[in-house]
Amino acid sequence: MWPRPSWQQRVEDAWQRRSVVWLMGVRRTGKTVLCQSLPDVDYLDCELPSTRRRLEDPEAFLASVGQGRIALDEIHRLDQPAELLKIAADHFPKVKIVATGSSTLGASSRFRDTLAGRKEEVWLTPMTLEDVVAAKGSIERRLRQGGLPPFFAAKVDDDRAFQEWIDAYWAKDILELFRLERRRSFQKLLELLLIQSGGIFEASSLASPCEISRTTVANYLSVLEATFVMHVVRPFSGNSAREIVSAPKVYAFDTGFVRAFRGWRELRNDDRGALWEHVVLNELHAYTQRRQVMYWRSKQKQEIDFVLPGKGSAPVAIECKWRSDDFEPSSLLAFRRIYDKGANYVVANDVPEPFQRNHGNLAVRFVDLPTLIAEVVAPPSRP
Repeated sequence: MWPRPSWQQRVEDAWQRRSVVWLMGVRRTGKTVLCQSLPDVDYLDCELPSTRRRLEDPEAFLASVGQGRIALDEIHRLDQPAELLKIAADHFPKVKIVATGSSTLGASSRFRDTLAGRKEEVWLTPMTLEDVVAAKGSIERRLRQGGLPPFFAAKVDDDRAFQEWIDAYWAKDILELFRLERRRSFQKLLELLLIQSGGIFEASSLASPCEISRTTVANYLSVLEATFVMHVVRPFSGNSAREIVSAPKVYAFDTGFVRAFRGWRELRNDDRGALWEHVVLNELHAYTQRRQVMYWRSKQKQEIDFVLPGKGSAPVAIECKWRSDDFEPSSLLAFRRIYDKGANYVVANDVPEPFQRNHGNLAVRFVDLPTLIAEVVAPPSRP
């Protein structure tokens, strides 16, 4: 596996703030390999009975570590995982711990409440463009195969792997902490959301094909969001009568799954454009470590792909285009008639050097994705 120094540094930075770091993200995104790559770390696999026996007495174990650094992988296999981390944070602050586990564990109330104020979180997203470069891969492969490292590295395309991942997700994540009994309905909803990824979410239209109620659709979506499999992007609005204020969009976590479930074999430029939008969202999540990305839509169906709502500052508008020449300014002009201040970006795959175009009084900056991140993400949030 290729090196991921920026993610290693993110864990190191988190250790400067707290002694306990929770490394979260969907399964197979590379959490285990990242833990094993950290320098001077004693890696422990909690799926092994010998490891679980070693951790039966947390105080004795932590005392034996001294001032060491340990990785506790699959920590949810322990009987009392949160108790061990709480003892470590409160009584053994010189022990540095990075813990991983089922993505649902971080979403559970007992984990959050017990460790409130005691842990730092690092969200390991699917591969960023920096990871793609480190892997000596291409953006085309990132679009097709997605950003889960084993899928990206596979020499043979095999779309069955995506369904196998979903089966494991149900068995090893969902059944562990969520009391969901209707596997067929849950997986049908997941399949439909993958197919519709990036579109407006309408629970009522999904209820019938999934054979569940509208309320259950919303509950299932909350589970998918809590486990990082779906991202709910909510509308940005100042409550103008001209704006959509309540209809969210839902994006799948990975381009490979979207392509596979849409049945795309050979990608057209329109297909690449849709997947590129997902890559841009993933990059924003990776570098901000937050889900505070929104979109804008008017009642006349004018739309801005992403809006970054600044705290006390003007909103940043981002349009995603596979090719820069595909940009058409009418939606951005409509947005700026309501919100007249703020930076305007078109992020495209074919921009070797940033440039600006003016549309009347509207200045639009055309950039590649690394430049967008450098300019819109505050430096302290970057790895």
